[in-house]
Amino acid sequence: MKSKTSLRWMWHLPLLVFAVTMAMPLGLMVTTALGDAQMALRPGVSLWHVFIPNEWNWDNFAYVWKKVNFLRYYLNSLVVALFVTVGQVFTSACAAYAFARLRWPGRDRVFFAYLATMMVPNAVTLIPNFALMKEIPGWLTHLLPFVDWLDFRYLGTSAGAAPVGRLVGLDSYFALIVPNLFNAYGVFLLRQFLLGIPRELDEAARIDGATHWQIFSRVILPLSKPGLVTLAIFAFMGTWSNLLWPVIVTNLEALRTLPLGLMIFQQQSGAQWHYVMAGALLMLLPVIVIFIAGQRYFVSGIATGAVKG
Repeated sequence: MKSKTSLRWMWHLPLLVFAVTMAMPLGLMVTTALGDAQMALRPGVSLWHVFIPNEWNWDNFAYVWKKVNFLRYYLNSLVVALFVTVGQVFTSACAAYAFARLRWPGRDRVFFAYLATMMVPNAVTLIPNFALMKEIPGWLTHLLPFVDWLDFRYLGTSAGAAPVGRLVGLDSYFALIVPNLFNAYGVFLLRQFLLGIPRELDEAARIDGATHWQIFSRVILPLSKPGLVTLAIFAFMGTWSNLLWPVIVTNLEALRTLPLGLMIFQQQSGAQWHYVMAGALLMLLPVIVIFIAGQRYFVSGIATGAVKG
């Protein structure tokens, strides 16, 4: 009995060390956000005072919230992340159903060609996507010249109002959302998950007169909840923390997302790390909530998607 207990501890001890190592950056972020300017990541400060400040300053969060216009950035990030998440889940589920449940000529070749796009770095597609976003207003104006509002000027500029972006093109929610609605990894993940669902369910529904859309929406999607939630978590976290794309396609303060707003705040405030960490912690909270809410689906979705097919 003792040997089994000691063996269990031998396995648990490395895991405990690994868990503590992974949690230390988060703990340092929390204590730095609650510290003061003298103790926040300053040279010569003892390790004890780094992790346990002499004084806990909760006002750091209020200062950052007002200084950085956090409410506007939160709303921007929330709108973009929710639309991208819903869009990615829907488009990936539709494509995964076509690749996993339907039979059509060249299906596997098309799937592997689509899968090959995962090997293309995101940096390679930045310039083509930027060019598309820049040219779209001109194309639409040329195709639909009879619509006056396709001038696509900045919205909200009348009566001295601050501009809030365009309908399409650069400096618009369109540019922040639409290029991220399609994801090859999401298609791969859901296809692998759908391959594990028995085909007899499709055949039974088809015998009852169900169409492909009815089979997809009423049979496949309810059974794919772990995979859908897993993809939703990935999509939300990736969009919420995305910095490079908003930097490229937006110039207006009204369209800044949280990562972009925090980066600009850090440049303006200098090395005031207690404020920067307070802002980073505020930004991290929705991600933690989303992950905890979908954790029980996340593990099963990853496990099932990894072994099927």
